Amino acid sequence: MKHLWAPWRMDYVTSARSDTCVLCRMAAETDAEDSHVLYRGQAAYVVLNRFPYNSGHLMVVPTRHLSDFTALGGEELAEIMDLAQGCIEALSQCLRPDGVNLGMNLGQAAGAGIDDHLHLHVIPRWAGDTNFISTVGETRVVPQSLDACAEQVGPVLRKIMATRTGASATECAEA
Repeated sequence: MKHLWAPWRMDYVTSARSDTCVLCRMAAETDAEDSHVLYRGQAAYVVLNRFPYNSGHLMVVPTRHLSDFTALGGEELAEIMDLAQGCIEALSQCLRPDGVNLGMNLGQAAGAGIDDHLHLHVIPRWAGDTNFISTVGETRVVPQSLDACAEQVGPVLRKIMATRTGASATECAEA
């Protein structure tokens, strides 16, 4: 029998569940490096998924705590979609995926791990990234650490969003 070790998963499996929303906590944190928040906009932010499907798995999260997609306002929707475009562009430049999955799991029955605070997944995909290890071994191999991915994608995303919003990259980093 062969073993594949994934010790980082133990934190997720055994961690105590908090009463406060993890996505609201990230929205309020000022230390973006610790939380892996790559960009903060006016109504939404971009964060690396702590338990990714693939390297570069980003989430675009509205700052406002809500689970009902239809309750998003026009400005929130526009910013979320603008951030999604910026994420795809940054991932394309940095990680060169062959494709991107973009989607939301709305509600627990739809597969939402955090069902009370909606978020949009932006997942880079490469030809051949799903193989026997995921299918048979029920294990996902993620070849890049969150810190390394944040260092690579974060500055590019902030530069892209600065161009899109007319702000400076420094203002985007401080937002």
